[in-house]
Amino acid sequence: MAAFVIGQMQIHSRDWMDDYFSKIPAVVERHSGRFLVRGGNPEAMEGENVLPDAAFIIEFPDRSSARDFWKSKEFQELAALRRTGSTLNAILVDKLT
Repeated sequence: MAAFVIGQMQIHSRDWMDDYFSKIPAVVERHSGRFLVRGGNPEAMEGENVLPDAAFIIEFPDRSSARDFWKSKEFQELAALRRTGSTLNAILVDKLT
């Protein structure tokens, strides 16, 4: 069953972004994932949450693939870079059947 990583990011500095965003698509693809959503300009539809600066949804074939991606050395190296200038909230959810 497909699984999705859904993330919301607060960006504190932009120094890391060019390097990170030039590499992350290939890392996602190597783990059988694909971006469904990747971008900024979020708009509140309901609730009082603080809007993120950017949001993403990555689809994986299953939870195992998503977890393997998240725990991979290449992603964790990019995550360390990302953490130098942003805060991320991410969740893993299953596709509705």
